[in-house]
Amino acid sequence: MSVTYWIGAAITLSALGVLLFAEARQLRPLKFIAKPTASTGFLIAAWGAGALESPYGRWIFAALVLCWWGDVLLMPRGKAFFLAGLVAFLLGHLGFVGAFWVSGVDWIWAGAAAAPACLIAGGVLRWLLPQVPDELRGAVISYTSIITAMVILSVGCVGAGGTIWIVIGAVFFWVSDISVALDRFCGAGFLNRAWGLPAYFIACLILAATPAIQTAV
Repeated sequence: MSVTYWIGAAITLSALGVLLFAEARQLRPLKFIAKPTASTGFLIAAWGAGALESPYGRWIFAALVLCWWGDVLLMPRGKAFFLAGLVAFLLGHLGFVGAFWVSGVDWIWAGAAAAPACLIAGGVLRWLLPQVPDELRGAVISYTSIITAMVILSVGCVGAGGTIWIVIGAVFFWVSDISVALDRFCGAGFLNRAWGLPAYFIACLILAATPAIQTAV
């Protein structure tokens, strides 16, 4: 892995530490600095991992750019910003789906992953939807469907010869979204963000690294 990747990863992890401190102390202006900085770090990391040098990598980079926008849009309060951030992340997950598709998918592996993934997603939606405002339910269902498809295809991608880090990154992302849902719709506090934010940024750093790992496989 290149030095540039590790510089980007160091920026993300350092800014994540500042972000967690800001969350714990409710320092809103500091959050508005730390979160975009952490997100910029994973873009630098992806660039350093050669993301722009292959079709797979370019899909990954585009997806991470959309995640950057999602992070920025989710910081302000209000349903309009939340919906815009949700759309940005939804498109980002479609970008990851595109990356796994162009890398190659073993549909037997994907099919084996589909049943447990859909069962878990259905359980989450059954628990979550009663607490979601009516005007956001369609977006939440669409988002959950796309990220579940991303996890399923990540397994298929590994079955076709991809690195296991693809699944690890996708699952970390999936889990981090549960934290976002708890925060937005259930009023969860800092302890929820204390695991959700690290899971998200680690997921992005793992997926940012996969263009280089895929080339080495």
